[in-house]
Amino acid sequence: MTPTVMALLCLGTLPKPTAWAEPGSVIPWGSSVTIWCQGALGAKEFRLDRKGILGSWDRRKPLEPGNKAKFSIPHMTERTAGGYFCYYLSPAGWSESSDPLELVVTGMYDAPSLSAQPSPVVASGEKVSFSCSSHFTGGAFHLLKDRGADQPIHMDSRINYGRWPAQAQALFPVGPVNTSHGGTYRCYGSSSSNPNVWSHPSKPLPLKVTGMYEKPSLSAQPGPSVSRGENVTLQCRSETSLDNFHLHKVGSPAPPRHLRLGDTAAPSQANFRISPVTSAHGGTYRCYSSRGTSPYLLSHASDPLQLVVSGERPQSLSIERPDSQLTVRPRRALHTQEYTMGNVTRMGVAGLILVVLGMLLFEAWHSQRRTHSAARTGTQRHPTIKVEP
Repeated sequence: MTPTVMALLCLGTLPKPTAWAEPGSVIPWGSSVTIWCQGALGAKEFRLDRKGILGSWDRRKPLEPGNKAKFSIPHMTERTAGGYFCYYLSPAGWSESSDPLELVVTGMYDAPSLSAQPSPVVASGEKVSFSCSSHFTGGAFHLLKDRGADQPIHMDSRINYGRWPAQAQALFPVGPVNTSHGGTYRCYGSSSSNPNVWSHPSKPLPLKVTGMYEKPSLSAQPGPSVSRGENVTLQCRSETSLDNFHLHKVGSPAPPRHLRLGDTAAPSQANFRISPVTSAHGGTYRCYSSRGTSPYLLSHASDPLQLVVSGERPQSLSIERPDSQLTVRPRRALHTQEYTMGNVTRMGVAGLILVVLGMLLFEAWHSQRRTHSAARTGTQRHPTIKVEP
């Protein structure tokens, strides 16, 4: 009997074992997972039990140095999802159970959508809410941070009848935001009948925290006023040695556009080209800079730049010369002329059909009138004669 076990026997208690999963407790359908159970030195055997199932799910001899064991699940499915406990056997008997280890299988339902309100770019100290929604109503939603040490955040769903079809939705408030909140997030949905069986993950949503470095400057070339169909370049310039730049449209739920430079020498500049410009590009922009080693921690925001988009650029020019004067005017687009000619043709065909229908109705009405008139005339010419005896 080892000195450690003897000391534990004198104290009259055995330490609770610890259970964890590698590579994690949220596993895609069909992937493998390893469950580890660690107890006191000198353990003779480890046992793994599953919640809701009588008897041991599996037993293993300890690995060297004798205080932990490994249990493997080669193919994760909805049948192997659930809660697990482990125990270890010492000369003093069986230990108490570990805290429950919940294994989740993903990929069983359609993926929900994830957005950040008011924006996925948040200043340090402010608050943000993640919105997870799905047409799969009922159950709960789960928010995870990629490579995060924190456990998933769970939230019951609520039905949003303001949209058709109705959607289930959950809001995850986060904040005040600090540097630890920066990273990529995903959300999942699950049913109330089987909370360990989750949907496919949502599309990844990066949350970027600002206020780490001095602000860059933002300008537009050739200028902040541009016509639809033309090109514009938004230039973000930093006076410090930063190699990553981010362009964000204020109020947009979309993540910022990102450019990485190969050179970190100061000053540095990134060019964000917009081509061709549409009316949707109009609005207020800010840019940020960051280090490649910390892509989610950004500088202070640049001063805002208002991009104004005006009417369409003329597609072509026609030159006419009445008398001795030159007149230059835009020519209408070809598709507009074709559209007008098509309307004229359709209206003409419709009018012709109406005329033909009118003639047919008039002919039918006139024919019926002649028949009734002839019948009345025949009655007058051949009166009924009553013969009396």
